[in-house]
Amino acid sequence: MNNSSIDLGKDRIPYLFKIYLVPTLLGMLALCAVTATDGIFVGQGAGSEALAAVNICIAPTMLMMGIGLMLGIGASVISSINLANNNVTAARLNITQSLVFGTAIVGIFLIVTLISPADTARVLGSSETLLPLVLDYMPWIFVTCLFQLWCGIGLFVIRLDGAPQYAMWCNVIPGLLNVILDYLFIFPLDMGILGAAIATTISCFTGFVMVLIYITGLASQLKLIRLNWNRDSLRLMSRNIWNQCKIGISALLGETTMGVLMLTGNIVFMHYLGDNGVGAFSIACYYCPFAFMIGNAIAQAAQPIISYNYGMNESKRVTTTERLAIITAVVIGSIVTMAFCIFPSGMVGLFLDTDTEAAQIAIDGMPSFATAFVFFVFNLTAIGYFQSVKMVIPSVVFALLRGAVLLVPAFIIMPIILGIKGIWLALFASEFLTSICITSFYLYNKRSGKR
Repeated sequence: MNNSSIDLGKDRIPYLFKIYLVPTLLGMLALCAVTATDGIFVGQGAGSEALAAVNICIAPTMLMMGIGLMLGIGASVISSINLANNNVTAARLNITQSLVFGTAIVGIFLIVTLISPADTARVLGSSETLLPLVLDYMPWIFVTCLFQLWCGIGLFVIRLDGAPQYAMWCNVIPGLLNVILDYLFIFPLDMGILGAAIATTISCFTGFVMVLIYITGLASQLKLIRLNWNRDSLRLMSRNIWNQCKIGISALLGETTMGVLMLTGNIVFMHYLGDNGVGAFSIACYYCPFAFMIGNAIAQAAQPIISYNYGMNESKRVTTTERLAIITAVVIGSIVTMAFCIFPSGMVGLFLDTDTEAAQIAIDGMPSFATAFVFFVFNLTAIGYFQSVKMVIPSVVFALLRGAVLLVPAFIIMPIILGIKGIWLALFASEFLTSICITSFYLYNKRSGKR
């Protein structure tokens, strides 16, 4: 667990990037398996209506995960700079404060949403047909947000502390456990969508326990620290949390984009194609986190290297890491896009019988939807760089562009122009235009000598 073998300021950049990227990427993909496995077993065991019910519940959980990412990135960037200046106490303080604040936010969220679950479900777009299924799934998956938030923040801490492989296992073990429990609860025990919810809760709780064990006992530097609750300490905590949020807010906006995608997509598909349309779109939404996690993995692998060297004023090493991350994003993003465009039937068939109406809608739409993935991964990686060097305004602007500013209008306008195909291309339109803006910003600053 000791990070003495990793020198962020001296080791070769390709070596550092590799040892952070490989376990981070594998861990992120394993985390996606928690969601995707739910979808596969729910689709095969309970049908398209159950898939649609799961999709109704996902948008708010994305918001909570976004808060975890926001605090995790903010605390990690600030703590990286603190470590570069040999201020370990300040680094531990920021991490502890982010976990306390995040826990309070999730607590408020649970109170607000679970006072009247039926009303919450209807606000999220549930039809009366789907309502019983949504109510089976929602309470469990919302409570799981607490465990996911701790994992979201904790994994940044573990990687920064020099244990990227342990961080990987914090994702892999819960992912494997979820596969086993999903099968057990949905098929032999015939618990349906409720079984999927309980399986996810247990697996995420396991990841939470692993994170807690590390940051309370195994960490070499970044263990939790006791907080004071006097007026001066609360004022310091408020300032630190504000700084973390400023740096990481684009990550929240990025995760919110996933929520906006699902919520807006559910409403639009329900309007044009009814419950079968929402069921078809839910399959695409199960795959979308894979692209999201790939972009996040690349950004998070580069983040400790960039932030540490930024704190040391090593601009050449910062630039080298940034370029390597962008190249990796374009290559991997292109591979993912091609895979979904070439094999839509196989991708959809994992979730539903391809003879069903919902499956046919998904097969027809998946290639169009997947064209967004290469730009999706590129944008997340580029925004991650801006976060890592504390360029708050560009990271927020580009996160807003790919979120509500472009995505919601795209969902409204594209089907008017192109019909049903336009709904599937809404994400592409938003991500492609954001990539153009990011590239233009980069080239402008390069010509201006600001980079």
